[in-house]
Amino acid sequence: MVDKKLVKRAKRGNKEALLTLIMNKKDEYYRLAFSYMGNEQDAMDAMEDMIVSLYEKIYQLRKDESFYFWSKKILINSCKTLLRKKQKVVFLEDVSYFYDRPLSSSRDAHKKRELQMDIEQLLSHLNADQREAIVLKYFHDLDYETISQMTDVPLGTVKSRIFQGLKKLRDVHGGDRYEKY
Repeated sequence: MVDKKLVKRAKRGNKEALLTLIMNKKDEYYRLAFSYMGNEQDAMDAMEDMIVSLYEKIYQLRKDESFYFWSKKILINSCKTLLRKKQKVVFLEDVSYFYDRPLSSSRDAHKKRELQMDIEQLLSHLNADQREAIVLKYFHDLDYETISQMTDVPLGTVKSRIFQGLKKLRDVHGGDRYEKY
């Protein structure tokens, strides 16, 4: 839930209010940026760009209650801009940030790393659009409509990218063996 008073203060130029709003969701911002950028440094760069953009454009926010959605969309655009500048392909180098369970032993750490490698290997079979849609849907638990709005892609396209991406993952992984005839 957005504190509308903080948003109003931020819109009037109060830097502390804007910083408080950002800090309230800093982990969500980082996970989102990391899923696009693939490493900590680039994720932090994207977040910095987002903060500057938020400060410069906060007056453009029409609905105060939409602050977090709006700011995440700005973050996604910052990530895409940085990726275009670097002309690099998005690969998730470390998926560990998406798992909340703390490690209880070195055996758990080993299992977790194996799982990360499996996920990275599977995602590498997808094109960038499919990977983006699947990561937003399943790693960030966003619904189709939100993904559509955040990526400026029609709803049907988002659904198609996820469907085709999952189909490709099933084909690669041999998922048909789990289906009942």
